[in-house]
Amino acid sequence: MTYVAKDYSKLVGMAGFSDALINNHFTLYQGYVTNTNKVLDALDALAKGDKAATPEFAELKRRLGWEFNGMRLHELYFENLGGSAPLNKGGKLAAKLAEQFGSVEAWEKEFRATGAMRGIGWVVTYQDSATGRLINFWVNEHDVANPAGCQPILVMDVFEHAFMLDYGLKRADYIEAFFRNIDWNAAETRLR
Repeated sequence: MTYVAKDYSKLVGMAGFSDALINNHFTLYQGYVTNTNKVLDALDALAKGDKAATPEFAELKRRLGWEFNGMRLHELYFENLGGSAPLNKGGKLAAKLAEQFGSVEAWEKEFRATGAMRGIGWVVTYQDSATGRLINFWVNEHDVANPAGCQPILVMDVFEHAFMLDYGLKRADYIEAFFRNIDWNAAETRLR
């Protein structure tokens, strides 16, 4: 099975994101899809060639997490963008956020603070599949700190490529633009 980049062109023209920024981001995402396929093909060839115990196989296996998670996290990120309606305060996501954090505003304050931390990575509100608990996580690298057994609910890219072209070092301004464009329906459908 070959992975194919999904079409997120509906996001072009989104307020707060220049066309150049969003198109650059799509190109980066396409690279993750391409590299996921290349790594999987190379691993398959090594395994079929009875070379699964080689250093090449081991390094490619390690690299797979970076490429695959880079692909998937970007898909989740793009899929929870493009909205303009506010969070439905009577919906199940708002209720769960209020239950876990005391209020939707308290969750948002923590999510924004996590996104404003120094460093590169992702901010993801995950739902623990075992308990249903919502937790805001900092994911430093695509393949590091993704909590096992958890469902991503809302994903925000805070690598520099997600904002530097439009906002320079003003990450808070990017986070504000991100919040103005959340597709809350997409986030709510991920909730279990």
